[in-house]
Amino acid sequence: MAMKKPELLVPASSLEVLKTAVRYGADAVYIGGEVFGLRAKAKNFSLVEMAEGVEFAHEHGVKVYVTANILAHNADIEPVKVYFNDLKKVKPDALIISDPAIFTIAKEVLPEMELHISTQANNTNYGTYNFWYNLGAKRVVSARELSIKEISEIRKNIPKDMEIETFVHGAMCISYSGRCLLSSFMTGRDANKGACTHPCRWKYAVVEENRPGEYMPIEENERGTYIFNSKDLCMIDHIPELVEAGIDSFKIEGRMKTALYVATVARTYRMAIDDYFENPDKYRENIPKYKKLISQCTYRQYTTGFFFGKPDDTTQIYDANVYERDYVYLGIVGDETAPLEYSLEQKNKFYTGQKIEVMKPDGRDIEVRVVSIKDEEGNEMESCPHPKQKLTINLGMELDKGDILRMKDE
Repeated sequence: MAMKKPELLVPASSLEVLKTAVRYGADAVYIGGEVFGLRAKAKNFSLVEMAEGVEFAHEHGVKVYVTANILAHNADIEPVKVYFNDLKKVKPDALIISDPAIFTIAKEVLPEMELHISTQANNTNYGTYNFWYNLGAKRVVSARELSIKEISEIRKNIPKDMEIETFVHGAMCISYSGRCLLSSFMTGRDANKGACTHPCRWKYAVVEENRPGEYMPIEENERGTYIFNSKDLCMIDHIPELVEAGIDSFKIEGRMKTALYVATVARTYRMAIDDYFENPDKYRENIPKYKKLISQCTYRQYTTGFFFGKPDDTTQIYDANVYERDYVYLGIVGDETAPLEYSLEQKNKFYTGQKIEVMKPDGRDIEVRVVSIKDEEGNEMESCPHPKQKLTINLGMELDKGDILRMKDE
């Protein structure tokens, strides 16, 4: 029997990033509205932007899933009903939910809507999958604590038409499947309601009260995880194992990330998945290329997480509390305003005569020199030092709307 090609599910923090995800290879995109998602600090989507994003995605054969995966309090119940009524006009392809009350409301207000169960629901066994399936869920997102072996076992013990979605790339929440209490305790911002301040990424040391000055490592028990400072998950060189485990959707983490990050990761996984299904030997030969490409955006050191067994301190904990960055994001090419001239909202400084790269959805990276930069009034500029400045640029070649511009970080 032929293997099913998995969906590539990519995050989007804004309408601009959604369009980038679609152009750079996503099969589906997941987004958050202005309420009830777990990335309250992302730009997120108004209902108008959401409708435009869904329309754009559907025109390109791409699905859109909307997150509503907070752990609800009493005050959230009635507003959720209003919000779900509003979503009727938007027509997303599915909702991502973790709270049973919100699931129940979705079934009542949007009875035809496909429902996916978030990793926030701690989905660690096939019994949980079958529980949600019997209630009407189409898909369940696996807990990050699961191994390939455990996911394979789940696949064998759930209905064939039930889908498994699994995170394969991005930040690893240091808590039990994302149910973090640190942010609420330390800053008063509830991670389970979308306001996470990422305290797991801060620098820590543990000191026992009777041994001041003695810094001790943080350990874990048989069922726990390392508490702080996870490396980023990356499974780009393990596509065969993920496919063979029966995973239906490869999920990329990063609903707070830039268009450059989304384009880089989506394009690389698109290439790897397509190569594997075209010819496994081609995929294996290209693994060094994928690993090089996937590192061309901001990231922490990489790990395979729990997929191949419980991680130890060398596979989970990074040794430098910094992000790696090989490229600087300059912006997304807009409309052509004159021959070889294009609009651009600039994200970082660059200057006339500088070498930069045009990143194409088809895998090409084209090195060019900046021929000219003009401000909104048409005045020539030597450089563009002000973030979000609206410019007209000439790179001496024809560009396509949506091309990503970047430069090497020196």
